[in-house]
Amino acid sequence: MKAYPSEQIRNVAIAGHQGSGKTTLVETMLYLTGVTKRMGSVTDGTTVSDFDEEERERQISISNAVVPIVFSDCKINLIDTPGFTDFQGEIQQAIRVSDAVLVVVDAVSGPEVGTEIAFQFAKNFNQPVLVCINRVDRENADFNRTLQQLRERFDDHKFIPITLPIGEQEQFRGVLGAVTQKAYYGRGETPDEPPAEMVELLEEAHLAVVEAAAEADDDYIEKYFSTGTLSIDEIRDGMRKAARNADLLTVPVFVTSGEIGVRTLLEALTVYVQAASGRRVGVKESLDSEEIEFLNPPQRDDGPLAAYVFKSYTDKFGTITYFRIFSGSLKSNATVWNPNTQTEERLTQLLLVRGKEQVPVDELHAGDIGAVAKLKNTRTGDTLTTKDFNRIILPPTFSQPVYAVALHPKTQSDSTKMGSVLTMLTDADQTLHWYNDPATKETILAGMGSMHIDVAIKRAERLGCGLEISVPKVPYRETITKTASATYRHKKQSGGAGQFGEVSLRIEPISPDEPFQFESEIFGGAISAPFVQSTEKGVRSVLEEGVLAGYPVVGVKAVVYDGKEHPVDSKDIAFQIAGRGAFREAFMKAGPALLEPIMTVEVIIPEANMGDIISDLTSRRGRILGMDTIGGRSVVKAQVPLSEIQRYSNDLRSMTGGRGVFTMEFSGYERLPSHLAEPIIAAHKTENEG
Repeated sequence: MKAYPSEQIRNVAIAGHQGSGKTTLVETMLYLTGVTKRMGSVTDGTTVSDFDEEERERQISISNAVVPIVFSDCKINLIDTPGFTDFQGEIQQAIRVSDAVLVVVDAVSGPEVGTEIAFQFAKNFNQPVLVCINRVDRENADFNRTLQQLRERFDDHKFIPITLPIGEQEQFRGVLGAVTQKAYYGRGETPDEPPAEMVELLEEAHLAVVEAAAEADDDYIEKYFSTGTLSIDEIRDGMRKAARNADLLTVPVFVTSGEIGVRTLLEALTVYVQAASGRRVGVKESLDSEEIEFLNPPQRDDGPLAAYVFKSYTDKFGTITYFRIFSGSLKSNATVWNPNTQTEERLTQLLLVRGKEQVPVDELHAGDIGAVAKLKNTRTGDTLTTKDFNRIILPPTFSQPVYAVALHPKTQSDSTKMGSVLTMLTDADQTLHWYNDPATKETILAGMGSMHIDVAIKRAERLGCGLEISVPKVPYRETITKTASATYRHKKQSGGAGQFGEVSLRIEPISPDEPFQFESEIFGGAISAPFVQSTEKGVRSVLEEGVLAGYPVVGVKAVVYDGKEHPVDSKDIAFQIAGRGAFREAFMKAGPALLEPIMTVEVIIPEANMGDIISDLTSRRGRILGMDTIGGRSVVKAQVPLSEIQRYSNDLRSMTGGRGVFTMEFSGYERLPSHLAEPIIAAHKTENEG
């Protein structure tokens, strides 16, 4: 494939709910443009975009795939995105580097949660949306019903059909072009006259398109009022402007199934999507900087280099890094600067990618998408630029993980590899996080759902690290509810030098959000200053290991107010032990309690599920904070204990038939009811005694 200038490049993210036919639509485009000689099948695992082993086994897309095609002398970089909500980070990255979003909607199921996610992310990045109502040849498919559902669900958008179906379900045989006022049967290679019974409908659709196009441009609306019409080029230009206008939010709508309507859709991607040269992007001097600069269009090769890394794919052969050039150009074997890591990177051979196919190229122009292998210090979300320019392209803002597992290496060899493999996985996917929890002493992997985590575990295995998973322990905290005192004497004399230290300690409750406080009220030298420090050291050593059930201690102030020392036998270790003992004894007298983490949860569901969801959250000891309705969807906000919601993503999917989504973030700690705390404390005691 030859190198294309920015004006001839279109970057389009294909998004939508799982099962709406995105990958098959891409296969059809590849076939109709002559890239492939036969269409691949998702079921058979032979599609170009689902090339990963996991995708073929599961028969779903789990990561972005770049699929360039050429149509009407334009290079269209299609990015086939996953429809499963667990992989929403991939959708965000794809939209980040695209010039428009083609949302595919199933003509039977209508708009679903994946449709809503695609619209929301397009809005976040101010990207225009085109809609393809797909698979209208199926039983119970209904173009008009689906169009009406879209208008109701996204009532702030204006949906304008550009193509209309000729027949539906088993009678579907072609599409009508509202702009050209022609019919396109079969593959649509030759325009035909529309059926007589549909001429009036076509005229109405043409009028709606012309009015929508005129509304976006003062010159066009003036011409429309004076002549009553616009040329085809003016209509297309007006619709392109209307789609990018935040006040109009016009959405061109197309209809497809199999090969029918796809050629018309391909043409639309060249004329209704702006060229890559028109995209502007925000940059900062650093991620912490508040000031945003914009690299305004037109993008040119002679502008400052600014390329954004939106995907990293690692297998046993190494890592391939995918990027979009927003400004400037890149050549093979060039040296670039990564401002995120403040390191230089030496590029090897530049690549054009189509699924797993890699084609070497010498140069890539502004606006294009490419890849390179073997970068050492670059991860997904980073920027590639020059040391002189040194600006960072803004990455997406991702939701917090909602599903976590505790990891256990299968073998000692896996244990040594685990950290590096997990870092590799999380560098590639910014919605995936791993960390060591000091409260539970577990290694935690957190992501957007059970399938997201399962895919990550399988990838770790393919990278040579076997992992087993379990439900994480809840990171409780220990605290006190009242003031108490204790005196502890440590005395050891069993031959040789002795040990002696006596500490009188008082502990008082403070806010769990405040750091631990230690004070001394020693007057007159009952304990010398160095041994007061030893006492504090001993007390602090208890804070992480806990007293009640093995969890960190919070919300405590300790005051040493008396004690005794021996002129010969008192030592640092003696007062550390005495401090520990006094703290433990005082803690058990001070009304000890367990605190549990509370999460603020926002659940977005169909209105029909509202009652069930509220009832379920209440049964999980949740407090409902508020309810709202946005765009035909109900939003429930609540605070729920983490212990009750660790597997909520699976339960919510089951309760709503996959149409519910939620976000979760830490709110704070609250006291765990005693009847729930008792078995946790008893289990810890049994474990220690055993």
